[in-house]
Amino acid sequence: MRRVLNFLLPLIVALAAVSCVDEEEYSDDPRGNFEALWKIMNEHYCFFDYKNSEYGLDWNEVYARYSRQIDDGMTSTQLFEVLGNMLGELRDGHVNMYASFDQSRYWSWKEDYPANFSDSLQRRYLGTDYKISSGIKYRKLDDNIGYIYCGSFSNAIGSGNLNDILMELATCNALIVDVRDNGGGMLTSAETLASRFTDEEILVGYMQHKTGPGHNDFSEPEEQKLKPSSGLRWHKPVAVLTNRAVFSAANEFVKYMKCCPGVTVIGDKTGGGAGMPFSSELPNGWSVRFSACPMYDRDMNCTEFGIEPDHNVQLTDSDFAKGRDTIIEYARNILNQ
Repeated sequence: MRRVLNFLLPLIVALAAVSCVDEEEYSDDPRGNFEALWKIMNEHYCFFDYKNSEYGLDWNEVYARYSRQIDDGMTSTQLFEVLGNMLGELRDGHVNMYASFDQSRYWSWKEDYPANFSDSLQRRYLGTDYKISSGIKYRKLDDNIGYIYCGSFSNAIGSGNLNDILMELATCNALIVDVRDNGGGMLTSAETLASRFTDEEILVGYMQHKTGPGHNDFSEPEEQKLKPSSGLRWHKPVAVLTNRAVFSAANEFVKYMKCCPGVTVIGDKTGGGAGMPFSSELPNGWSVRFSACPMYDRDMNCTEFGIEPDHNVQLTDSDFAKGRDTIIEYARNILNQ
């Protein structure tokens, strides 16, 4: 309970600060909504300096460029397109704008890269007799390696469910934890699963909170600790499988697992999404979600643009034609050595 409180209290404080975004009045017209959105992001978005260093993002230049596109006679659809394009300059999958007729989104973080995952291939490995618990699919492969597929952290993962899964796979020599295409969800679910792979409390990263309107107004980094579960824990070798569609809470899960003993990460670089998202609202009622609290790995490296695997492996066309998943087979080879 103390861990939960330590995690929630800073978020409550940060959320209270975000809720004050609209204290300055803006008119409900194209110019007013543009100014309100730019200011919300300017004062509360958390990755300006990082993205300036990564690809030269200049938020003031973005203002000047998109301000010229605002016209009092433009329709709501036209305004939505311009504002959505402006948000796209941030290259952040956690930045979205919602209207009754559409949702702006930035998906290039995964769509510009190979999928490295196939449902049809996975069905060949899972077969028809796999088991499922708390949304997690699992079975024993024919070389006595356990296989777990966790495609989402959107729902809570029960402790009893994880006990049942690990008990079923206890006789396996090693374990594959496949989180490819996991777009995230609840950070607590990512922690719950990762806590089965350490016997000691370990430092897995850091988090900061916005403390003011300046781009560099942040709290001191706060440690993120992963505590071992009180339930069954896994002590044999583990391979975690990743691709570019691993995002947000799933990105954090990979960050945690890289700190656990006996874990090897195999596949493609993850998609990132290392900002805790919060929401605000424009004068016309459109809501906007954005990254407000940056998270880092245990070496204070930003993971907003993803985490590199220990072994970069791509799904090949030749293996696909043979019904083989290159990444799963590579993991099996590593684990069987």
